[in-house]
Amino acid sequence: MAEQQFIPGQRWISDTEPELGLGIVKQTSGRTLTLQFSAADEARTYAADNAPLTRVKFQVGDRIDSDQGWSLTVDGIDESQGLLTYRGTRSDGVTDQLAEASISPFMQFNRPQARLFTGQIDENIWFELRDATLKQQQRLKQSDLIGLGGARTELLPHQLYIAHEASRRLAPRVLLADEVGLGKTIEACLILHAQLLTERAHRALIVVPPPLLHQWLVELLRRFNLRFSLFDEDRCQELESSNAGDNPFLAEQLVLCGLDLFTDSPERLEQARQGEWDILIVDEAHHLEWHEDNPSPAYQAIESLADAIPGVLLLTATPEQLGQDGHFARLRLLDPDRYPSLAQFRQEQGHYQSIADTVGHLISDQLLSEQEEELLRTTLGETEATLLLREMQDAAAAPALRQQARDRLVELLLDRHGTGRGMFRNTRERIKGFAPRTFHSYPLDLPDCYRSDQQTALPGFRRLQPERSLKSRPGQEWWRCDPRVDWLIGLLKQYRQEKLLLICAHAATASGLEQALRTREGMHAALFHERMSIIERDRAAAWFADQEQGCQLLLCSEIGSEGRNFQFAHHLILFDLPDNPDLLEQRIGRLDRIGQKHPIELHAPYFRDSAQEVWLRWYHEGLNAFVHTCPAGQQILEQVQPTLQRLCATYPDDPSGLDELLTRTRQLHAAISETLQQGRDHLLEMNSCREQTANQLVAQLRELDQTSGLATYMEQLFGAYGVESEPHSSHSLVIRPGQQTLTEQFPHLPAEGATLTYERDTALAHEDWLFLTWEHPMVRDAMDMLLESGRGNCCAMGAGHPAIPSGTLALEMLFVLECPAPGILQAGRFLPPTRLRTVIDQRLEERDKLIDPDELKSRLQPLPKPVIQKIVTPLRRPIEAMIAQGEQQIANRIRPLLQHGMTAMNEYYSAEVDRRKALSRVNPYVRQADIDLLVRHQRALNHHLESSRVRLDAIRLLVGL
Repeated sequence: MAEQQFIPGQRWISDTEPELGLGIVKQTSGRTLTLQFSAADEARTYAADNAPLTRVKFQVGDRIDSDQGWSLTVDGIDESQGLLTYRGTRSDGVTDQLAEASISPFMQFNRPQARLFTGQIDENIWFELRDATLKQQQRLKQSDLIGLGGARTELLPHQLYIAHEASRRLAPRVLLADEVGLGKTIEACLILHAQLLTERAHRALIVVPPPLLHQWLVELLRRFNLRFSLFDEDRCQELESSNAGDNPFLAEQLVLCGLDLFTDSPERLEQARQGEWDILIVDEAHHLEWHEDNPSPAYQAIESLADAIPGVLLLTATPEQLGQDGHFARLRLLDPDRYPSLAQFRQEQGHYQSIADTVGHLISDQLLSEQEEELLRTTLGETEATLLLREMQDAAAAPALRQQARDRLVELLLDRHGTGRGMFRNTRERIKGFAPRTFHSYPLDLPDCYRSDQQTALPGFRRLQPERSLKSRPGQEWWRCDPRVDWLIGLLKQYRQEKLLLICAHAATASGLEQALRTREGMHAALFHERMSIIERDRAAAWFADQEQGCQLLLCSEIGSEGRNFQFAHHLILFDLPDNPDLLEQRIGRLDRIGQKHPIELHAPYFRDSAQEVWLRWYHEGLNAFVHTCPAGQQILEQVQPTLQRLCATYPDDPSGLDELLTRTRQLHAAISETLQQGRDHLLEMNSCREQTANQLVAQLRELDQTSGLATYMEQLFGAYGVESEPHSSHSLVIRPGQQTLTEQFPHLPAEGATLTYERDTALAHEDWLFLTWEHPMVRDAMDMLLESGRGNCCAMGAGHPAIPSGTLALEMLFVLECPAPGILQAGRFLPPTRLRTVIDQRLEERDKLIDPDELKSRLQPLPKPVIQKIVTPLRRPIEAMIAQGEQQIANRIRPLLQHGMTAMNEYYSAEVDRRKALSRVNPYVRQADIDLLVRHQRALNHHLESSRVRLDAIRLLVGL
């Protein structure tokens, strides 16, 4: 390069920054020169003797763009005083000339052959990286597991099964109704994650109770790398003012907001309806009150949104807690045409119970009654059911064949059972892995300050929080006389090394306890209540979660029992008791979640001979609600509430009344639990997690975790782009931008660097570290950055390989067969961007079978750039012929690939359409709209697959040594 003469007006291109476009020499001064890159509005100054620049010289036949907008096909080239002038024919047929200074600065040389002929040769590492990226892109597009393995979550079978089943649907509309602690939020986010990655969805709206906004925001980012925008009234007004009154909901793709934004403002609701969303997620949907003649404003708001948005996910309590009317109200939001009448719904539920009982008998290998056999024929069809029943009952058949027929009957009933399409519900009884609970109660004497006439005049349920009736004055606060404070201090000292979560009913109680601990013992506890801002609550939760510098105790008002997950702790202090069994279970559910590693310790202080003792004994001795979940609790409360209220006001004057209440409660509990057990939709529960499929998903994802090859790939990518990395600890690295980083910002890499891990368990233990998978935005965007930049698409190397004699050339070419289809069609399932390789020698013979790419790696040697230019320039025509031959060879290969993809696609869609049509005849939950959509997608995919094209992506010139 030192021999090259730089003259103002010459066109050069940067080898290290090709994205700057075509540069022009502006001035030379001694040992330096300056180039202006007008396309990027940038200037660069280089040392003349080692500038990383390549002179742009077009050849006869090339097409050049002028800076005036017309183009010229080169017929001849003149040179005068170091500057080139091109002669040729313009696109309008006029003969003209174009000086190199007048060439458009926006011309790019990303096509591999153009870069080869202009001398823009990349190092071999870039070609290898590009090849590896194309292979991974092909694999990822074909994967049936997209969206499931990339999240920072445990691989739990029931969650993965639901996410896999629902996310593959076009615009899923489902009710996620797992029992408390089974992870409905994770399931919903996994479905959303998969829908976004597969491009079935692009715009998502999540509506949650206001106290849960920041928790959702953080969970979406930390676990799923999804950056949602938090919307409230102030944010909407800000967007309207900055966008001339436009609909604020059109400003972002992913939006999270509180339900109150829509119940408080019909205008915001209408704007959200017009937001062109693909999917809506609603948390705590059981709070949407519905009555047949008078639905609540909150219910009507969600109903309005669900009517306008194709995909809907509702997260709600279990049907036993909702009651049949509430269950119907939730399903009606998903499909009002399917659920027009509550009376009809009640009738259908009775029918499905018969199917569920039949499935139970099949699973337990019991003989079926004549009525059950007839039900099978009615549900499955006479021919199919009769054949399977005959095989199952054939005494002469092998046991394995009889069992196979029995299993097939179960599978068919699961597939055709109605509520399994629109609803998923797993129970603790079916999903194992929960820690045991231990209950500790602490009786205390009622202090004099709570024995006043004012106290005894309180309604019974108010006596559960007696501190609420005392007027607080400086020096006379309630906590100064309440023995529960002394008890709490003792408990904290007893479990000095443990994290403890305390939940009480009111913010004032939590604040008083914080003041008491700080004033009396110098103990610092975190506060978490509704009077704090969302950010303040999140900081408090983070302080509590910090295992090294965090506080021992988190003081929560009742808001802490909604949605939050504190399962890193296993001690729960029930400072007072709620007057609702479901609310008690919500409190305990903050710790009692799947994945909890320790037995859960429940601590409940109470005052003897008071309303607190009545409720504690009713919960413990009547419902056994501290040690076990109690789905029957709410129904029992409705029947015994008057008695409870009376006893709270009179106890202990009539102790026998409490004994009678406990006896009656136990009887009701046994009877209602038996009814619920018999009435449970076992078929639905089986359909919510088919164990064989779920376990296969877990096994596949674990294998992918162990064999993905991502760590090796990213190490090469970091090295190529100049990102520095060094070991941090076991299974982790620290990465940071290096001084030679090739881009201003490596995707999602902070300027200060980051700690990352490729290991799932490590990522779960360190939520502030990056968890890199093939689905992480850093990985995906870095892959896109490499492919879109053109880096690695042109390389030249010496090759000591017997198939390439010394002094001869071969051209290794990478092609990509791709289908230009909208993302929602997911054409990649049938025809992913397919990497194809061929090697053509100078005699135009194909050599790829003789030149194995892995073997070739060890036989390559770099060549000096001047040597490469001396080879390429005179041999341009033979090289072009080699490229043409390679294109012909690949064209002959793609027809079978296209045919295979189209056959697989048509077989899949035809089978799925036929299956849905058959299901719709026996299962009204299958919508005709879903079938019509499948037909449209099949028709569109046939067109797009026919339009697939192949393009040359990269070339590597191999010079025999």
